Amino acid sequence: MLFTADHDEARRALQKFIAAEINPHVDEWEDAGIFPAHELFKKLGSLGFLGLNKPVDYGGQGLDYSYALMMAEELGAIRCGAIPMAIGVQTDMATPALARFGSDEVRKEFLAPAIAGDYVACIGVSEPGAGSDVASIKTAARSDGDDYVINGGKMWITNGAQADFICLLANTSDGPVHRNKSLICVPMKTKGVQVARKLDKMGMRSSDTAQIFFDDVRVPKRNRIGAEGEGFTYQMMQFQEERLWAAAACLKAHEVIIDETIEYTRNRKAFGRSILDNQVVHFKLAEMQTEVELLRALTYRAAEALIAGEDVTRLATMAKLKAGRLGRELTDACLQYWGGMGFMNETPVSRAYRDTRLASIGGGADEVMLTILCKMMGTLPGLAKRGDA
Repeated sequence: MLFTADHDEARRALQKFIAAEINPHVDEWEDAGIFPAHELFKKLGSLGFLGLNKPVDYGGQGLDYSYALMMAEELGAIRCGAIPMAIGVQTDMATPALARFGSDEVRKEFLAPAIAGDYVACIGVSEPGAGSDVASIKTAARSDGDDYVINGGKMWITNGAQADFICLLANTSDGPVHRNKSLICVPMKTKGVQVARKLDKMGMRSSDTAQIFFDDVRVPKRNRIGAEGEGFTYQMMQFQEERLWAAAACLKAHEVIIDETIEYTRNRKAFGRSILDNQVVHFKLAEMQTEVELLRALTYRAAEALIAGEDVTRLATMAKLKAGRLGRELTDACLQYWGGMGFMNETPVSRAYRDTRLASIGGGADEVMLTILCKMMGTLPGLAKRGDA
């Protein structure tokens, strides 16, 4: 990945924004269990950061994906995982399909204000009985003239308590499970939409995550993204950007934790010398830094392929799998070297340990990533190599 002076300029602007507008407030937002999404997103939108690779006609910058990758990586400087995740939902999870396949009308109504930061977006795929198993969702959008009437519920919806609209995956027919789904933009203030509760999570504390019910929610069919019945395909494509974002967003965050662990163990004394002086400690930190750099190379390679218009399912899946597993190993090792202080909520390594755990679950669990890769390798019974991926 070759970053240019333009990338560097945008990176510096984002670094400045994070230092001034986000990090001073992170502890307060973590304690509150929520952050002011509309206020923060409006500021980001005004600076152009919510539409770096989105169409110019709807307020975006019209740049290639390398700029979105740069932003995702730089968000790792934020002192928690929750705020980057909330921003990533807005830019790389709830709006890619809308930007690519939405009609001019639906993009003007939902994409443009999302890019400007006037709307907060969320993505509605997971349900209590269908997380990674997207084909099994039960939420239904019944056709009624020019409208859909939606019934069902969604679970673990990031930004859900503050969102202005949800990019909802729902069954719009009784056909085959991979051909009966559509993505629909549903305003959250529509009659029958109920935010049932804000969920209490182990980590990602400052991100509002909601359970949402839909009771005879009527929305016009013009709110549908693209063709009816193509929602599963659109969501699988959208997942590739989500998974690349997950890999990129952890890179700098991991490096920050490594650096802070080096500093802490250098100053922490035990048995007459610093913890860092123990070979097992400084060797492990060197190994973890190497693993981060290897993940960066894989993520950059996948991004380059995406920019070139190639199918990045394999590489994005590998990057997502590696990001989740590395996050678990790295934060666990670093927390161990902090000793008793690592177990305290006041330390950054403790927050990183809690926040990072989600990476192996959200956007497709590790086991789903492995299943995708096995299908592509032809190692599952009854499948030819690279078949049914």
